Parts: sequence; structure tokens; C-alpha cells
Amino acid sequence: MPVRTVGDIFNVMNRNESLPIVGIPTSYTVEDERGMHRTGGNYIEAVFSTSECMAVLLPAFGDQYDFDALIDRLDGLFLTGGAPNVEPHHYGGPPSRKGTMHDPRRDATVLPLVRKAIDAGLPLFGVCLGIQEINVALGGTLHPLVHELPGKNEHRMDRTLPSSERHAPRHPIFMTEGGFLQELANGASEVMVNSLHAQAIDRPADVLQVEGISDDGVIEAVSMPSAKNFMLGVQWHPEAPGPLKWSLSQAMFRAFGDACRARCRARAETGADYRAA
Repeated sequence: MPVRTVGDIFNVMNRNESLPIVGIPTSYTVEDERGMHRTGGNYIEAVFSTSECMAVLLPAFGDQYDFDALIDRLDGLFLTGGAPNVEPHHYGGPPSRKGTMHDPRRDATVLPLVRKAIDAGLPLFGVCLGIQEINVALGGTLHPLVHELPGKNEHRMDRTLPSSERHAPRHPIFMTEGGFLQELANGASEVMVNSLHAQAIDRPADVLQVEGISDDGVIEAVSMPSAKNFMLGVQWHPEAPGPLKWSLSQAMFRAFGDACRARCRARAETGADYRAA
């Protein structure tokens, strides 16, 4: 199935077919004394072109949100990567090393939103920072600097490479036999993925199932068998233009989109469509 163009998507909209609405939480930064709520364009474009959903950016407003009302208006939630680390007090970890970047406004938005999404059966897909946020929100812990652990490889972005090469495959991951990720990978036992992270899962939340690990034992993917709907987190970046062409990337984003469409139809059938709210 080819990736749709923007024109294809808007042709669907012009036929009055509802596109599922996927919320994408933003990160909050201050530049030149100006606050900015932002995310990378690749995330939005992958949700739009491959999941075939409409992306809506969610500002990092924390507890200013009525999370229940927000969830009622969404058909899916996509958690992006990002530069900040989850603040360690959220998982009982020691204080961060000096100079570590944090985004308390994003933490205050995403962590409760993950729990609400799970409770409501909202399709949920997280990448890189997103898998870490899912784990912390559900009770797990993190390694803030996984490359400093004995026996672990360098997982951080190689900043000596041109930006166009930073998302190239770097190491294999090994699938959990019979797991959800292996199903999406058409039964493959391993695949190559990229690596651009310093923080990673330490102890997985009790409700999560490990779906894949790297060759040095870092947890690379999790699912939630008891979830009411699609729930997947991966540590690598499948959304970048090159990796988005990989067969597993296509399968993950399409499966997420299918789950969002099913929720969109169900909400319309029950009169809970966001446009009538």
C-alpha cells in the first residue's frame, strides 16, 4: 500500500469521510524569552501519511487540562521522542546529573494522559521518549544514562554524522516469540533499528510485556496485553523519512491507524463524535 499524499488525504476529507483525530503532545521550550510548544514534523507527517489520521498538537498545559474531556475528543494518542528526560522523581530515581534537560510541563501533561488513555481504551503509540513515558506512567523505572551501564553499547545519537544519516540502522533487536511486535513484523525473529537515545527502560511496569530487546539487552519495545486497544511503545525512531519505509514501520503506523479508525467509527455510532461535543 503506497504512502498517501496530502492531496489524497484531503480528497478523503472532501468526501465527508471522517479522519480519526490523533493527539500529539508537544514539548515546552523557552527561546529568547518566548515559550514554545513544539514537536518534530516527521512525527506529524508519519501519522498523517501512513496511519492516515489527522494530527492535533496538544500544548504542554499539564493539569490545566480536563483530561477526560480531551480523551473523549480523540481517536488516538501518539507520543513522540524529544530531548528532555522524564524527571526521576516520577519513578523514585536519584536526582539527575547537572545539565540534564527536563520538561516538567510535558511530564505533567503526558504522564496523566497515558493513564487516562489506557483506562479509556484509546489507541496509544509511543516512540523513544514516548516508550519511556509510557513505562513511567504505568509504574516502571528508567536508566537515565544506559550507555554507562556495564555491558551496554553506545545508544546515543552520533552527532558527528550528517542529520540525514543519523536514523540509519545501527543494531538488531530480537523479538519476543509470539508477541505483538513479532506479529506486526510478519513473524520475523529480529530486525535492524536505529538508535538515538541515552535514557531507556530499567524495570518495566508490571502491566507491560517486553516485545523486543537489543543485542546488549536494552528493552526496545513493550506492549500491554491487558490493554483494551492498541498499545505499543518502541525505543527507536520509525517515523523518520528513511525508517518510515521499513516494512515494520509501515506495519506499526498502519495498525495504529486502523485502531484509531475503529474508535472513530465507534464514537460516531454512539453519538460521541467530537464535532457534536
